[in-house]
Amino acid sequence: MVYFYSSKVAVLVQIQLHNSILMATIQQVFCISRLKKIKKIRTSKLTDKPQKKAICLRVLTISPKKPNSANRRIIKARFVFDKIKCIAKIPGESHGGLQQHSTILISGAKNKDLIGVNYVAIRGKFDLFGVSNRKTRRSFYGVKKNN
Repeated sequence: MVYFYSSKVAVLVQIQLHNSILMATIQQVFCISRLKKIKKIRTSKLTDKPQKKAICLRVLTISPKKPNSANRRIIKARFVFDKIKCIAKIPGESHGGLQQHSTILISGAKNKDLIGVNYVAIRGKFDLFGVSNRKTRRSFYGVKKNN
């Protein structure tokens, strides 16, 4: 057995001569150090916060990917403190009287049939009103309980 030591990577490599076991070569260990894969963050604009306040720049509709066909309402918004722009989906029917310069609350949520939309607007907060006459999933659509 032959032992090699590199000050570059500080890894002790044991190489067995005349053995059929597949191992990493010295070149692979020294030059290409083993790094953990960096996980990609989809909602990177939120900077590790659950929600952020934003100002609406534009309200528009876009069409979704292939099997679906109904137009979806989206918002182009700018975060208040960061000045970073993003695109968010408005859940539910209509856009609740939302217009330019309205204040909204945005959280991260992937929408599979809308390309490039990784955020969702939270209904029932600031200027985005809840959906009227909603009975199920009221918390998602910002509706208070009626007694």
